[in-house]
Amino acid sequence: MVRIIANPGILGGKPVIEGTRISVEQVLGLLASGMTNEEIIADYPDLTEESIRAVLGYAARALGNDIVIDMPFPRKGYLVFNVQVFFITSVKKTPKNLKSK
Repeated sequence: MVRIIANPGILGGKPVIEGTRISVEQVLGLLASGMTNEEIIADYPDLTEESIRAVLGYAARALGNDIVIDMPFPRKGYLVFNVQVFFITSVKKTPKNLKSK
């Protein structure tokens, strides 16, 4: 299973495909430029069809989870954006207090 992770020590915390230094942003840019999955995989042999699908799935989920950050006051010359935040976690054990009965 391919996972998208974010680690402050890898590309400044940008979401990347686990085990690589290839960012979600980079793969989305390649797809947006018109490259096919096959062309991307040929240029980046560490990628697979599954990793490209993971990137697209991550982007879809991230866009569905908009969080609006309110600024205390708008400043002249500054733009205010909505920020998309998505956290990916992996749970190997379920804490006893969260187990379903």
